Amino acid sequence: MSTARRWVVVPAAGVGQRMGGAVPKQYLDLAGRPLLHWTLEALAPLGAEAILLVVAPEDPYIEALAPALKARVPGLEIHRTGGASRAASVAAGLAALAHRAASEDWVWVHDAARPCLGARACAALRAVETLAEDGALLAQPMDETVKTATAGRVQGTVDRSTLWRAQTPQGARFASLAEALARALAEAPEAITDEASALERRGLAPRIVPGEASNLKVTHPEDLALATFWLQRHGRWTPTCA
Repeated sequence: MSTARRWVVVPAAGVGQRMGGAVPKQYLDLAGRPLLHWTLEALAPLGAEAILLVVAPEDPYIEALAPALKARVPGLEIHRTGGASRAASVAAGLAALAHRAASEDWVWVHDAARPCLGARACAALRAVETLAEDGALLAQPMDETVKTATAGRVQGTVDRSTLWRAQTPQGARFASLAEALARALAEAPEAITDEASALERRGLAPRIVPGEASNLKVTHPEDLALATFWLQRHGRWTPTCA
């Protein structure tokens, strides 16, 4: 039986520019609570030793929310070491684990703005840990026609049979992920859009675990209504009548 443990890193130092608001999207109201509450609670089925929430050093919101977050999320740690990019924040989270995580432990990284992660997807990730030595990620097959375009005009249609929409959590064993991310940040930081891309640069082929449509990333204002729908559909939130 494997003795490897499991850790989760949630990078939350971004400002969510595409939402267009004054408040970072992870702190926006979603079904009566900050979006971040829902995201952190959704990670419970992973059964991690700890969940490391990495925020910006100057984050003005987290102090007031910390007591409620820690009361709802066992094992939550808040680290004010976030960087200017997602990759830098994840690297800071891995650095915080350096003296606790064994090289074979699994580290999963989850977007702060994905509040509707389902328990079934978490179970699928746990099940794949002993099989995915190159890492793994949730993803969904592309089910829409994809075009290439220049100056607003279609240039061609892309074969979508091998295309997948990456989701999170994404992860790998601690030593593998830490090395891949450190090397990628040193060589081509602009090319690292997620953890899988860092692993790919090392020549690894992370395993795809089929995800769910409900695991959306809140990016635009209209996504909040959709996330509310999925929270209700999953039985995590019930609207109250006035």
